[in-house]
Amino acid sequence: MPDSASEPFDLTVVGAGCAGLAGAVTASELGLRVCLMDGSGQVGGQFFRHPAPALGARRPQALHHDWSAFATLRQRLETGDTHRLLRHHVWTVTRESGELWTVHAVAGADGDEERPVRVRTRAVLLATGAHERQLPFPGWTLPGVVAAGGAQAMLKSALVLPGRRIVVAGSGPLLLAVASSLAAAGARVPAVVEATGYLRYARHARALAANPHKLLEAATHGASLLRHRVRPHTRSAVTAVHGTDRVEAVTVSRIDEEWRPVPGTGRRIMCDALAVGHGLVPQIELATALGCATRRTTDGTHALALDGLQSTSVPGVWAAGETGGVGGWQLACVEGELAGRAAAFRLRGTPMDAARVRELRRRRDRMRAFADAMAVAHTPHPGWIDWLGDDTEVCRCEEVTARRIREAAADLGARDARTVKLLTRAGMGWCQGRMCGAAVACLAAGAGDGDIPPSPERRPLAVPVPLGVLGSPAEADD
Repeated sequence: MPDSASEPFDLTVVGAGCAGLAGAVTASELGLRVCLMDGSGQVGGQFFRHPAPALGARRPQALHHDWSAFATLRQRLETGDTHRLLRHHVWTVTRESGELWTVHAVAGADGDEERPVRVRTRAVLLATGAHERQLPFPGWTLPGVVAAGGAQAMLKSALVLPGRRIVVAGSGPLLLAVASSLAAAGARVPAVVEATGYLRYARHARALAANPHKLLEAATHGASLLRHRVRPHTRSAVTAVHGTDRVEAVTVSRIDEEWRPVPGTGRRIMCDALAVGHGLVPQIELATALGCATRRTTDGTHALALDGLQSTSVPGVWAAGETGGVGGWQLACVEGELAGRAAAFRLRGTPMDAARVRELRRRRDRMRAFADAMAVAHTPHPGWIDWLGDDTEVCRCEEVTARRIREAAADLGARDARTVKLLTRAGMGWCQGRMCGAAVACLAAGAGDGDIPPSPERRPLAVPVPLGVLGSPAEADD
């Protein structure tokens, strides 16, 4: 901690994944007093999630590629003097007088200690990552249906599988990694169901050629799936889940270019679990609450608008990793280091290593081009709403069906997710629309062409906060 409770940190990094780790250790090594905060009890984020020591895993690296890169970052963190506040859930950031900021958090594994924490800082680096995009379909509320990344997280952090026979479905390169991990851990994976075709990448030959490591990753996952006899189904989707108390089978249908199911192509695949996801969405609630500018990404989501040194439109606030657009852990590390160097220059006048910065920016631009090509290849098309029956629950928290949302759009004139929320309660539940928001917006716009309208979330609270914390007359400095 700083020498006194009133002395602020130079930089507070929110998020201890790849981008946050790279930013924190870089800024600390360049002389800044750094505080690193994360809701998890361990550093590594979602990509390098690993079992808690109490589980006694002898080879946690077995479930990861490039573990050595994470081990190096973690070693730099441990040998430095970065102050760590893990199991701290940041719910908002506010500006004090002058150039000072206050980061507000609540402590506990799930924010359940109801102990408010306040960290004062001269600058903030937001490395809050992303969450999965889910598109509903009949039966998706059955036990045994999990997010694709959630299935991988269960395996990496708890060494458990969501089932013994698991179908992996949705769209995006994450599916290959999830399927190969599950198969390597002993699960039977009868199918990987991808809504698009991998040949779409060929349209972006220059981006592919500039990122050969991505081709190597794909080949590694492909070889693993081939070795475990996992069958890929491209241009297909899971359009229904069957079962009583839990998943017993799924219907896989061919889909056309607009993602509409092709009549007569559905067939059942027996399974006891389904891992499904349709890409990732940048988690930018903290930034938009501060007024940071956003940009529309190539796959219809929103990311932060950043300059060449990872600065947001709000002076004193930097961002790195998936907040600026989903691109993977290597891109996140590069952006984190860039942001750490920029913060050191801005706050302490630390000279910039011009050659290193040029190299980082070149690598970032190259990987960002590939990320954009990837997003284009896997962008959901509006025909997916034809998967839904009128009784399909779209908002699981509030049990709001597709019929009610369509009625709100057609009969009551709702044309955006916020208006639908007011009329139906869709998005008012525990997840606050993170699971259903894109689907609700798409259905509301479905009175038109089904496209997701531009509406980046702007929330006063980024995570659930107990009322006792909000009503606390004086938060405690940690």
